[in-house]
Amino acid sequence: MARELKGEKLEKELERLEEMRAYEREYDSCAFICGVDEAGRGPLAGPVAAGAVILPKDCQILYLNDSKKLSHRRRQELFEEIKEKAIAWNVGLASPERIDEINILQATYEAMAAAVRGLKAEPQVLLNDAVTIPGIAIPQVSIVKGDAKSVSIAAASILAKVTRDRMMEEYDILYPEYGFGKHKGYGTAAHIQAIKEYGPCPIHRLTFIKKFI
Repeated sequence: MARELKGEKLEKELERLEEMRAYEREYDSCAFICGVDEAGRGPLAGPVAAGAVILPKDCQILYLNDSKKLSHRRRQELFEEIKEKAIAWNVGLASPERIDEINILQATYEAMAAAVRGLKAEPQVLLNDAVTIPGIAIPQVSIVKGDAKSVSIAAASILAKVTRDRMMEEYDILYPEYGFGKHKGYGTAAHIQAIKEYGPCPIHRLTFIKKFI
């Protein structure tokens, strides 16, 4: 099975994961440490998703990393393992309409806040990927490129990306002419050409595609 590691390779992977626990060790006095990250800020269509997850302190999940560095198959496997092992997890969403209404940054904050507030356990600290979420009273630590530096943020990034990707695959069935299943709403040449040919569909972010319509 692809997940099995032995000998020197296993040692190296465990060392890498230990390095990614530096922030978790720093806040070890907190009972519940929550990682927060988003997926889908850049696409021309679909929601922005935010993951929030509290992992047990002794949790061991091999291959945990920034979701963008993982293969599709590995992300699917890790998605299930994270959900199974997490103390609490949640994914918040902001719709394309909300993104157009308040802008992508504010919509991302809303999705992150919803993800945190929907957790079944209350964290004592949030480890966020490069942002501070407004309106949240819980102490927050903003970590640049946090999804590659913290196991908690990496897990949150996987929850957000896999959830959003699966939504875009569902939208691909509803709106097959745009190819959402392939590019997940990002601005590929084929996607832009489809917008020019067919116009926008209900999940396009109108503020993102002005120059194409």
